[in-house]
Amino acid sequence: MENSQVNIVQVITETINNLFSNLFSSIDNSLYSILDDLLFIGPNIFNDSSLEKILGTINSNGLILICNSLLIGFTLYYACFLLLSKFTFSQVQRPTQFVFKLFLCSLSINFSLYIVEQFVTLFSNISLSIREVGEIVFNENICLQTFIEKFNSTIYVENTELNIFSLDGLMKSFVSIGFLNLSISYSIRYVLIKVFIIFSPFAFISLVNYNTSWIFKSWFKLFISLLSLQILVSLILLISFSIEFNNSDMFSKFVYIGSIYALIRANSFMKEFMGGLSTDVSSGISSFRSMLSK
Repeated sequence: MENSQVNIVQVITETINNLFSNLFSSIDNSLYSILDDLLFIGPNIFNDSSLEKILGTINSNGLILICNSLLIGFTLYYACFLLLSKFTFSQVQRPTQFVFKLFLCSLSINFSLYIVEQFVTLFSNISLSIREVGEIVFNENICLQTFIEKFNSTIYVENTELNIFSLDGLMKSFVSIGFLNLSISYSIRYVLIKVFIIFSPFAFISLVNYNTSWIFKSWFKLFISLLSLQILVSLILLISFSIEFNNSDMFSKFVYIGSIYALIRANSFMKEFMGGLSTDVSSGISSFRSMLSK
């Protein structure tokens, strides 16, 4: 009787371990290879013909043409306001100042795609420079895929069977679920950056009027915050690769887990430091639950 109970427990344990082993292997093979492409955004994000079609040009349909039309509306609004100020004695910016601002905003609108591309290139080059320093010093490719492969060789050796009920198995579970969360978070960030690129002409046109300039300030702050995430992650990866890890050393394993947790929480750290949007899935779910509970 006891032998049958032991066999049942063993069969259940092996089944659970096989299920999780297949799940983690599937995540390793299909997910981790795209994390770096989602995180380290560079000028290649503009290799999308749909962006140019949506934004358009000064002579073709698109958002830029709409914004150029709105400039005419702002000009008429200023002319009317300037005329009324002669009767109401209210303060209004000088015509030369308005014309100069209108000229700069018009240039920014029509070259908005080029301007935001320079910002993306700048942050991409900074993060790339940080990772290149790590490659020279540690002779390893500083990226998420290499980091995860290094983790797998430290925490979970492929030649051994996964035991989900062991400490190493729990660590592997935490890492796999955490990076699955990261992939969704980085996907949201990738989409939001494209949204802010498309919204850039409207952000620039808001600078024409003092009452609407807050739109540009909010757009710029959020856009820079999203781009800065890859710099913070590059620094975390650089520090993580500088730490010596040993499969038999429990201290190094927990330090490794700490590095992974820092990667997972990097977006929240950036939001607290610079403000902006949070693309962290867990915090978004928590906020949604708090809204429902009210």
